[in-house]
Amino acid sequence: MPQRHIVQMSTSHASYGVCVLGTEVFLDTRRSTPKGATSFDVHATSAVTVHIIHSPMTKPMINSRWPLDPDIEVVVTIDVVSRTVNDNKVKISYYGQEGNELSVAWLYLTCVEVSLDVDLSRNGRVKSKGKDKAKWTWGPDGQGAVLLVNCDRDSPGAGGTDSSQVDIRTTADLQDMSVMLLRTQGPSAIFAQYQVILHVSESDADKVRVFHAIRSDSQPHYKPVLGPDKLSYVLNHVGGGENTFYVEGLAFPDAGFSGLISFSASLLEVSHKNSPGTPIFTDTVVFRVAPWIMTPNTQQPMEVFVCSIQGSSDSNEVFLEGLRVLLKKANCKLTICSEVETRSDRWIQ
Repeated sequence: MPQRHIVQMSTSHASYGVCVLGTEVFLDTRRSTPKGATSFDVHATSAVTVHIIHSPMTKPMINSRWPLDPDIEVVVTIDVVSRTVNDNKVKISYYGQEGNELSVAWLYLTCVEVSLDVDLSRNGRVKSKGKDKAKWTWGPDGQGAVLLVNCDRDSPGAGGTDSSQVDIRTTADLQDMSVMLLRTQGPSAIFAQYQVILHVSESDADKVRVFHAIRSDSQPHYKPVLGPDKLSYVLNHVGGGENTFYVEGLAFPDAGFSGLISFSASLLEVSHKNSPGTPIFTDTVVFRVAPWIMTPNTQQPMEVFVCSIQGSSDSNEVFLEGLRVLLKKANCKLTICSEVETRSDRWIQ
């Protein structure tokens, strides 16, 4: 269950807060209740929706005021991103036994959007505002992004697989990675005061690596930001827009690893420069690493791929002719790859 975002109300001074689009903000009205108050009401600007949570036994009074019962909670949500800081207002008025207004508590809220998104529906597109992004289910109607172990070698001359390299040396390497987007929107002044941090658990960090695509005037730079030796990454100068990340798997699922890897983006309130931030919102997505699949050599083949080498003393024409005869008897499809496709590498077969 996500942690509640609670804002303390006060009748002695105005309160200020930041909320994330569509999330609930619980207003702590008990500490601000003036002596002698018996009821209250809540009013807000148009973008704010006020929810009064109460037991079935508690009813509003005739004048739309609510009794100050301990079982009543005031919750607000905002479904429009703020254009300016503190452009949403909530007013709580407290009344005495005779109906006279005793005191008022004001809250000014700024609404921002923070959304971490992946290919949730597995259709090749990263969409925002998906539901249950931290849930992964199997099947054609399931949901959750898939992650590949980057075990090929797209970089010529690299000594080992691509996953053993801590940098991206060719754009072809990006095709083996999954895209993750961090979308932010809201007044830039807020993101100068609040931190946005991307993080992964220590148990998952050694099984994955994340690169941040940083745009420049010349060409994109892919900065390694999460992985075996990096558990968190603070995004500076977030502002509004998208940040693109590329994710690669480093380990296949096995007896000790289910294949599920979670990433989270958190909005932190930093009260002091050198103090740790307090998370007021966290968005989490989950990947499943595709397993290593190896078919047994006793399984009936469906299609055989082979290369064609011609024009030299090392031609494989005799081999190809014998293979055609054999596969015809086996009722199996034969696909002959050209030298252009195989780059004259006979071991592709």
